[in-house]
Amino acid sequence: MADSTIGQPMANGKKPQLDLRGAVWQSSKEGTGDVQIAFVEGYVAMRDGRNPDGPALIFTPAEWSAFVLGARDGEFDLT
Repeated sequence: MADSTIGQPMANGKKPQLDLRGAVWQSSKEGTGDVQIAFVEGYVAMRDGRNPDGPALIFTPAEWSAFVLGARDGEFDLT
């Protein structure tokens, strides 16, 4: 079975420009829903729900997993 390249950075280390116009954005049921995510072409896009026309951060699945696990472990707690 061949290795999948979906969600992997391109050969130059950059991520592709994704067309987010048709993305289905999801908000958390907790809090204010300011952060939204969408799954697009094997990547995870994240944006500020208060500024939906602003830029989105793009994560590979591995990057997203590391972020979520870090958040669960309290890595980003400021208190």
